[in-house]
Amino acid sequence: MRRRFEPSGPLKGTLTAPADKSLSHRAALLAAMTSDPVRVTGYLDAADTNSTLAAVQALGALVEHGPDGVMTIRGTGLRAAAPAAGVIDVGNAGTLMRLLPGWLAGQPGGSWTLDGDESIRRRPVDRIAEPLRAMGARIDAREDRFAPFTVSGSPLQGIEYALPVASAQIKSCVLLAGLLAGGETSVIEPEPSRDHTERLLLRCGVTVTREGARISVCPQDELELRDLHVPGDPSSAAFHVAAAVLVPGSRIVIEDMAANWTRVGFLRILERMGAVLVGELEPAGAELSPDEPVTELDVAHGALVGTTVEAGEVPLAIDELPLVALLGCFAEGETVVRGAQELRVKETDRIATVVDGLRGLGAEIEATPDGFVVQGTGGLRGGTIASHGDHRLAMLGAVAGLASRDGVEVDGMEAAAVSYPGFEADLAGLRGR
Repeated sequence: MRRRFEPSGPLKGTLTAPADKSLSHRAALLAAMTSDPVRVTGYLDAADTNSTLAAVQALGALVEHGPDGVMTIRGTGLRAAAPAAGVIDVGNAGTLMRLLPGWLAGQPGGSWTLDGDESIRRRPVDRIAEPLRAMGARIDAREDRFAPFTVSGSPLQGIEYALPVASAQIKSCVLLAGLLAGGETSVIEPEPSRDHTERLLLRCGVTVTREGARISVCPQDELELRDLHVPGDPSSAAFHVAAAVLVPGSRIVIEDMAANWTRVGFLRILERMGAVLVGELEPAGAELSPDEPVTELDVAHGALVGTTVEAGEVPLAIDELPLVALLGCFAEGETVVRGAQELRVKETDRIATVVDGLRGLGAEIEATPDGFVVQGTGGLRGGTIASHGDHRLAMLGAVAGLASRDGVEVDGMEAAAVSYPGFEADLAGLRGR
C-alpha cells in the first residue's frame, strides 16, 4: 500500500496517545498466568498485541471483549498452561516470541512450538535460549538460534545471569522463568532497560528487589492481579511529537501518555536538541513501583541542534532512534548515535533501512557498525521510502513527508498497523483534515 504525505501546515490539537504496546503484551501474559479473572482497560488493538491474545488463548486462557474496550482475561494459573493444538503463531511480535518461553520453560511435561512471519524468522532467539538452558530448560531452535523453535518444559533452577546487552525482553523472559524455578533468580543489566515487567510482577504480589543493576525474584505459588489500565504508548506518540517539533508553527498536546522513566529517553534527547516540551516525567532512576506514571505532554515547534547519543542512552530510546536520525537532518550541526547495534536485529536491520531510506529523501547520513552519523542540512527534499514491512519505518516516512520540501511517498504504509492502526487518522486530525 502506497501513501503520499505532502508538506504540512502547522499541526494543532489534542491527541490521546494510543495504548502502550509493551504494556499490552505483558498485561495479557501476566493475566494468563493468574487463576482469577483480570479486567483490562486500554489494551492495544493492533496486529502484534492481538497475536499475544491469540497465543494465551491457545494456552487455555479465555479472553472476553466487553463494551467500551473493556477486556476480561481468565487465566490458567501459573503452572497450568495447556498443550497447544499446533504451532503458536507469534506473527510479527518479537516481544511475545521472547517473553512467552520464560513462562512455558518451567512447566515439566509440556512442549510448545513457536513460529512467526518472515521477519520473526530472521530475529535471533539464542539470547533467551542461553539463560533458559542454564536454568534447566530445553530449547530446540532452527540453526540453534531462529524460529521455529520448541520449548520443552522442565524443572528449573534459579540462576544469576548477567545480560550481554541491555534488553527488557531477555530480562523479562528470565524473570518470568524465575517465578517457576527453585531458589532466587537474578538478572544483572549492563544499562537500565524498560521495567514494565518488574512493575507488573509487583502488582501481582511478587517480591521484586532492585539493587543497583541487579533485579531478583523468588519462586511463586500463584499470581494475583487486579484490574489493570494500559496507558498511552510514548514510542507511538513519539512520531506525533517529532512531527510537531519539525513542522513550523505546530503545537499539540498528547494526553494519557506513560511517563515511566525507562520509556522517555527519546524525550530527554529531544529536549537536549532544543525541542519545547512541557510535561511531568518520572525522574530517572525512580524507585521501583507497581504503578505506571502518566502525563499530559505539550509539544511545540522549535529550532534543533545536533547531539550525540551514547550507548548508555540507547536502551531507553531504542524504538525512537530512527526519529533521532530524522530530527538530525533538520538540526544544526552533526547528530551521532553510538552503541545501537541492537537496531540491526529489529523487524529489519534498522540502521541500514533508516540510513538508506533517509538518504533517498536527501539526507546526508552515514551508517556505522553500531549507529549512524547525520549532517544537519536544515531539511529534506522528499521522494519515496520503503517500509520493508517495518511499522516504525512506515511512520517515519509519513513524518518526513510532512516536514519535507516536496513530500514523501511511503511504500508499505500498511506496516504501521502492527503497532498503531489509527496512525494515519490521528495524524490527519492534527493537520485539521
